[in-house]
Amino acid sequence: MLRVAVPNKGALSEAAATMLRESGYRQRSDTKELVLVDEVNSVEFFYLRPRDIATYVGEGTLDCGITGRDMLLDSGAAADEVLPLGFGASRFRFAAPAGSGFTRDSLRGLRVATSYPGLVGAHLREAGVEARLIRLDGAVESAIRLGVADAIADVVETGTTLRQAGLELFGEPILQSEAIVIKRSGTAPQGLDTLLRRLRGVLVARTYVMMDYDVPAEALERATAVTPGFESPTVSPLAREGWFAVRAMVKRADAQAIMDALWEEGARAILVTDISASRL
Repeated sequence: MLRVAVPNKGALSEAAATMLRESGYRQRSDTKELVLVDEVNSVEFFYLRPRDIATYVGEGTLDCGITGRDMLLDSGAAADEVLPLGFGASRFRFAAPAGSGFTRDSLRGLRVATSYPGLVGAHLREAGVEARLIRLDGAVESAIRLGVADAIADVVETGTTLRQAGLELFGEPILQSEAIVIKRSGTAPQGLDTLLRRLRGVLVARTYVMMDYDVPAEALERATAVTPGFESPTVSPLAREGWFAVRAMVKRADAQAIMDALWEEGARAILVTDISASRL
């Protein structure tokens, strides 16, 4: 039975559970549950603190897990990223008092407050910058005002909180993070391929839609060039002579523009439907 770690709370928790449900797995209905066994799919889910998941997987206690890329890199655990999941996106940036003119090289010999010392420390070592890291569990943006640090490294969404604290970003992003599936380094747990295949199917279903339309023969080549699909579009003759029905997967974000282009080429009865699951 595959043993899978799932975030028990925080920004990744509900999104991870939703994706697993869409992949056909049972998920807990009570947030107090710590373990759930899905006998039908031969999977056992363990609900853990997101920061601890990489450690459990890296030690081999669990086979795989869902956590953030930032938490994996910060942990130093012997675990590898195997699949990005497309949610929980965040950026890590340096910040300092507005107008200070800091660069990353300016951090040499200074104090940098962060909740991710493993991640930030590795980044600075790679850049050849030696700084003193101050570990804080939260409210990192207050560290400079309280005299604990000279600069900070933290998760940035809009930057509003930093600006309100009188700080400004500097340097390139330390990391672009998102939710990922991880496994222990050097292992291939039985059942992991099935889990990954199902998750990839959900990612495709979220990214693509199915488009159907009718098109006259003289416009068929131009229309199918707009909707090439994966291997190729499905093309079938209609009862109406000189017309064809076409079906192809297209990116959800491009669907409206593609419909406009097909209409201009003479396509009609253009329909878009959601994909609930897929295997490609």
